[in-house]
Amino acid sequence: MTLRIILATGLLAAGAAATPAFAQHAGNAFVAAYDADKNGSLTRTEYDAGRDARFKATDADGDGTITEAEYVAEYSDRLERELASFDRGEEKKAEARQRQIRQTRVRFGVIDTSKDGKIDRAEYDAIAERSFAEQDADKDGTITAADVAATAARRTAQREQREKSEQ
Repeated sequence: MTLRIILATGLLAAGAAATPAFAQHAGNAFVAAYDADKNGSLTRTEYDAGRDARFKATDADGDGTITEAEYVAEYSDRLERELASFDRGEEKKAEARQRQIRQTRVRFGVIDTSKDGKIDRAEYDAIAERSFAEQDADKDGTITAADVAATAARRTAQREQREKSEQ
């Protein structure tokens, strides 16, 4: 279970800085995606409101749960808007689309902890809680540029430690 939580949080927070359009939960992109007042920092209130709106938008049939098809469709819509400005050619765009949709399906499977083929509100909120906590390095309820930098540094150190231990 701990590995699943780490994987889910990592998947939500993953993404290279070079491709922030595809990395909704990577540092600055995480903040930008939910920063309603566009002041460069993200409060828990802003985040919760954004996540609530996204849940409702994703739950296309309004039944209170999100199926894999709904989850992928909502992300696909956002991805296509982001890919519209992708300037590395159609082949690379197709590769990016395929990679991102594959990752979205994996993410769904990780978030669906009950393995019933649906993400209920509790599962959705649990991953949101972990994602926010992961980014809020100083645990003050607001994610700032300093938090983003501290989180990136912590992840780099963790990755380097893992690589070192694998040698």
